[in-house]
Amino acid sequence: AEHQHVRYNPLRDDWVLVSAHRVKRPWQGQLEKPPPEDVPRWDPNNPLCPGATRANGEVNPQYEGTFVFPNDFPALQPDAPEPDDSGHPLFRAAPARGVCKVMCFHPWSDLTLPLMSLPEIRAVIDAWAELATELGASYPWVQIFENKGAMMGCSNPHPHCQVWASSFLPNEACLEDRTQCQHLSQHGVPMLLEYAEQEARRKERLVVENADWLVVVPYWATWPYQTLLLPRHHVCRLQDLCDSERDNLASIMQRLLIKYDNLFEVSFPYSMGWHGAPTGPYLKEDCRHWQLHAHYYPPLLRSATVRKFMVGYEMLAQAQRDLTPEQAAERLRSLPEVHYKKRAE
Repeated sequence: AEHQHVRYNPLRDDWVLVSAHRVKRPWQGQLEKPPPEDVPRWDPNNPLCPGATRANGEVNPQYEGTFVFPNDFPALQPDAPEPDDSGHPLFRAAPARGVCKVMCFHPWSDLTLPLMSLPEIRAVIDAWAELATELGASYPWVQIFENKGAMMGCSNPHPHCQVWASSFLPNEACLEDRTQCQHLSQHGVPMLLEYAEQEARRKERLVVENADWLVVVPYWATWPYQTLLLPRHHVCRLQDLCDSERDNLASIMQRLLIKYDNLFEVSFPYSMGWHGAPTGPYLKEDCRHWQLHAHYYPPLLRSATVRKFMVGYEMLAQAQRDLTPEQAAERLRSLPEVHYKKRAE
């Protein structure tokens, strides 16, 4: 807690430098603007709202729950041509095809996941699972991710996420596949199942838990209040969750995200995403080494206006953090589970 040291991340096979004393240094750097509190519930000019017209001229239906549509500016397309052969091994390219979708969580623009009801969050989880099943029938990787807040590059405050299905395994997926496979081979148990059992017993990095799930600030966390959402039981993919596991997932997501918002009493920015066993051709392969999990990467460090930047040493050497995961977990754990906007109700 007092002296710098490095910690090993077995999921990524790399190290992070922990320098807890640096959080005491005075901050004279950039200050971020807090997110706006006056987001209109419905705006006809917002392309994600019910009834609004999107950039391609299509009109959204008057949806009342979740709403999924093809991304109007997709990073991946299903019919992309083969790249030319450069003729030299230092200039390699490979085909990249896929599908990109956008999913709105709710028809109201001024609502975020922690302020939604449990049935509404459960509907989001069910829609995630449906998309993972649909796209995973043919594509080897389906990446569900949410960028929340302008600080994380989100250009629209309406509650939504993206789903990109690709014809290839992305870098992070390949890395986690290799490390989890090696761990199962060497230790006879899935890495993240063993890790969840250890964290549940030690409790020093535990944030919230219930019968089926736990949230921890991982021992190897890079971002200040990074968390890892883990099942207590072995499950490979989001679509494999039973009804009770989905209900408990909705509950623990709500509890975590309320704590995030309560930390600095602001709509807490983050990037999050689900990682599970590959799909498509991998559905016929043995993927027991995989354990479903979700990563939450929030950038805020000291307040709603001071963020952690990944620059300099982090870009050129290795990741570095300014407070210990145990300190971050203790602070999150101690926060109330009633949203700050609802305390006066």
